[in-house]
Amino acid sequence: MASHRKPRPAGTLGAGFRTPVLATAALTSVAVLSQTADAAPAADGKPSLEEVEKKVDDLYRQAGSATEKYDAAKEQTGKQRTHIDSLRDEVARRTARMNKAREELGTFAAAQYRTGSATPDTATFLLADSPQDYFDESQLMNRLTSRQKSAVDAYVTEQAATMKKRQEAAKSLQTLSESQNELQTAKATVQKKLASARKLLSQLTAEEKARLAAIERQKQEEAARKAAELAKQQAAAAKAREQAAAAKEQASGSSTSSGSSSSGGSSSSGGSSTSSGTYATKAEKAIAFARAQIGKPYVWGATGPGSYDCSGLTQAAWRAAGVSLPRTTYAQVDVGTTVSLADAQPGDLIFFYGDISHVGIYIGNGMMIHAPKPGAYVREESIYYGGESIIHSVVRPA
Repeated sequence: MASHRKPRPAGTLGAGFRTPVLATAALTSVAVLSQTADAAPAADGKPSLEEVEKKVDDLYRQAGSATEKYDAAKEQTGKQRTHIDSLRDEVARRTARMNKAREELGTFAAAQYRTGSATPDTATFLLADSPQDYFDESQLMNRLTSRQKSAVDAYVTEQAATMKKRQEAAKSLQTLSESQNELQTAKATVQKKLASARKLLSQLTAEEKARLAAIERQKQEEAARKAAELAKQQAAAAKAREQAAAAKEQASGSSTSSGSSSSGGSSSSGGSSTSSGTYATKAEKAIAFARAQIGKPYVWGATGPGSYDCSGLTQAAWRAAGVSLPRTTYAQVDVGTTVSLADAQPGDLIFFYGDISHVGIYIGNGMMIHAPKPGAYVREESIYYGGESIIHSVVRPA
């Protein structure tokens, strides 16, 4: 994992959000396809296409954000459960030690009572729940042997420690309950937003759906064109770098007869190449994993192996390359090094929208593999699938 980070850019923020095929088309269809449609509701009270477009856009955007909140709550709940299990184990161990100490006190008390070497009051003291309460009575303290005093101390210590751990466990259980409530709230929010979006789309007529599908094809063509442009720019930049490196090497070669100095420069260049090669190797593994998931359904909150949401896919892909990423887009964007879009390399993570609620893994040539949205499948797609304005930032995670 890279040890340095560049400040996260504000990004080019967009108001759009990923939507299903028909919904995405709805977001741009009015001006092109409906010359008679106005922003105002239709005379029959049915919402206009503009209203459908805005509502669906908002719903899917909110659902995407809620999905990432769900993922975060689910991850936190899992950590809290693990912590509580650890606390319970610790309480059990301390309770066992406390009971052992108390048994030893009981043995002393019983022996003294049988031999008459101690009064019944002493037995009561040794079997009490709070032996420390009697320590102020110096008369009683004088009757305790060194071994008995150690046993009392051990019991009191374990009793206090056990009580502390029990209180900690109770507090953690309360926190877990709150996290579970947050989890259920986020889940209900996602389900409600998606149901509302589906209802709106189901009310479109067959003619509207056909027109929207045509617009979607136009959007895909435009996205592919912009991806090709980026690929051409990146190829030109790579060629320029290669030519500059070759020129530098040629200039350096003219003075190689001096020996050691040129050898030192070659070593430095080799180190940089090795570092770049290491990332490329890991990126190839991450991309190979992501490509193998193509065709699997998007399911919010899923991390594989049968289905994924967007951040679950990128996390799993880089895990296959030996790199651990956080669970959510909000956390993944802060890992590694931020780079410009022009400098994006295969394996980099491309984040989308102002709230950073979507992510895909860049595979080069302006394309990425991502889990797009509910109702869709993991697929290869242009990074401009929703327009250039929604691209937030690019991060190199290793």
